[in-house]
Amino acid sequence: MNQKKSRVSTAIPALGLCVTALAAAFAMPASAAPATTRVIVAFKPGAAAAVKSAVVSAKGAVKHEIFNMNAMAIEVPTAALQGLQHNPNVDYVEEDVLRKAFALTTPSTGTPYATGQLVPYGIKLVQADQLADTNAANRKVCIIDSGVDFSHEDLLANGSNVTGEYDAGTGNWNTDENHHGTHVFGTIAAVNQSGTGVVGVNPNRQLKLHIVKVFGKDGWAYSSTLASAANKCGAAGANVISMSLGGGARSVTEQRAFDSLQTKGVLSIAAAGNDGNTVTSYPAGYDSVMSVAAVDQNKAWASFSQYNKDVEIAGPGVSVLSTVPMGAGIDTALSVGTVNYASAAMEGSPVKSATAALADFGIGDQVNTAVSGKVCLIQRGTVDFATKVNNCQSSGGVGAIVYNNAAGGFGGTLGTTVTAIPSVTASDTDGAAMKAQLGQSATVAVKASNYAYFDGTSMATPHVSAVAALVWSYFPTCTGTQIRTSLDNSALDLGTSGRDTKYGYGLVQAKAAYDRIKSLGCGK
Repeated sequence: MNQKKSRVSTAIPALGLCVTALAAAFAMPASAAPATTRVIVAFKPGAAAAVKSAVVSAKGAVKHEIFNMNAMAIEVPTAALQGLQHNPNVDYVEEDVLRKAFALTTPSTGTPYATGQLVPYGIKLVQADQLADTNAANRKVCIIDSGVDFSHEDLLANGSNVTGEYDAGTGNWNTDENHHGTHVFGTIAAVNQSGTGVVGVNPNRQLKLHIVKVFGKDGWAYSSTLASAANKCGAAGANVISMSLGGGARSVTEQRAFDSLQTKGVLSIAAAGNDGNTVTSYPAGYDSVMSVAAVDQNKAWASFSQYNKDVEIAGPGVSVLSTVPMGAGIDTALSVGTVNYASAAMEGSPVKSATAALADFGIGDQVNTAVSGKVCLIQRGTVDFATKVNNCQSSGGVGAIVYNNAAGGFGGTLGTTVTAIPSVTASDTDGAAMKAQLGQSATVAVKASNYAYFDGTSMATPHVSAVAALVWSYFPTCTGTQIRTSLDNSALDLGTSGRDTKYGYGLVQAKAAYDRIKSLGCGK
């Protein structure tokens, strides 16, 4: 279970909300001007038919009717925007901005999880192992993402506790062509079952979940789609909405949807973003949404995590192991002699294994037939990974191990280079140990898996969402806003004392939040 994948968002520049600004934003030389523009039109109650008629008259088309709101996404010629803005039935017009998906274990000894379970480090970091999900059946988390592979061995046992909705654009909720949503789901509710995979924050098949699929394989959606999805979560009775997604431009329509849900008691939680800068992503930037930053297993801020005044709380988001669609992940195995070593897949490696004598291949910067028929041990540095592995292969090597030239393990990629031999990475200390075993039999294996390591504020967000539901399940009379306050006030303070731009109030803590509410009451 050693695949590592990083999801990085692209910030979208904020645009003005008036039609003039919209038209200017799309202004281009006449030869390159787009024929149409996609916008959201909000209209007065009862005016849907009149606005649709105006859209048709403007030679436009309705692309999406936003669920439970007097608004729709349309595509019209840019020149028609001015007329729509002045239509007496129209409240406002704004760009329909893009929203994108923003990804270490210990074996269980039997307490509190079944033997044979792998416990991702984030579970313990957020204290989920200290607070049983006994009461979780009274809470519902709605996941807005790319769907979920509900045939997964570690998820299917949730059974009737999981519902979802078909979408004409993205398909069935119980399939996941993007892999992102399945990973998020596993962090929230991977099942505690002996000998199978990992555990989630709420692992005992009590928590109710509702899936709204907004992403297909390409991994993006519009703000109109997100507003609809959020409203569908509310209609489904969700207490918590988990959104591992975002974009750099705000949307009035989107904000109104989340503001309305907050007044109805729903707690909305979203990823802060993965660009490692001070840009605010939305929906995380709205006051009615909790913004989540990422930390690693050492509780250190993740360098990709966006930092700004809107960051409210942090969760584990580096090298998070969770579920992916069956067979879509990569696992590795590495041994020399009788010693097993930790390893990570070299992204782009073929799925296969090789066993042969271990040979020193230096830094792998040139062909050397002395390693023919052997496994190459290669130090990181000087030349790229693809060159190292390719040179090993050209020398007749049957497998490659690239070990770090700095402290710790790492992940590598072969890029577009296609190789025929399996390749993995290892830490600096393990590399030094293996160098003392040259000539011994080494096995390098890369195989398909149902699990993967992902990085991202996308991975931090489901930790916080799941903890919110877990804690709330013990105090169902608290409001969503009160639970939010209690989570903030009980967070483990990291970085600068008090709230700061990188960690917010700190790392979310399940048991500390429970203890605080039990002692002081809701929202203290």
